[in-house]
Amino acid sequence: MNIFARAKKFMAEEGNPNQWGGAYPERHRIEEDIEAGVCHVVTDEAGEIAGTFCLIIGTDPTYDHIIGQWPDSSPYGTIHRIASAGTHKGVADCALEYCLSKINTIRIDTHADNRPMLNWITRSGFSHCGTIFTHDGSPRLAFHLSKHQI
Repeated sequence: MNIFARAKKFMAEEGNPNQWGGAYPERHRIEEDIEAGVCHVVTDEAGEIAGTFCLIIGTDPTYDHIIGQWPDSSPYGTIHRIASAGTHKGVADCALEYCLSKINTIRIDTHADNRPMLNWITRSGFSHCGTIFTHDGSPRLAFHLSKHQI
């Protein structure tokens, strides 16, 4: 939870105070992710946790409706709730490498104000596909990456 608190503070400082507003991500959600085996950590050489992310393989209902178009309908995994402890660079790169070792196609979304994440998404080779809407109706920019794009 400390990593998520740090990430929320960082996002607010970077001009994105609304993406993870309120209590999100709630402790019970993180516990459910852990119990479901979809929450992963990135560790450093000493075994300290440098970041966390979820990889959820299978259809994400939030991605069923997009203003835009997904490039294909191949099976995919979605990266959610990625956050860094702020102690090491490359946490997102490690997460993506792991995800691509598990499934060939990755989808991710983020708030339009999340400049650091948008920069990483672009640098990593994701294609912008359109806009999806979260469970509360707020818009997110949606992206797609296949191994063959890299």
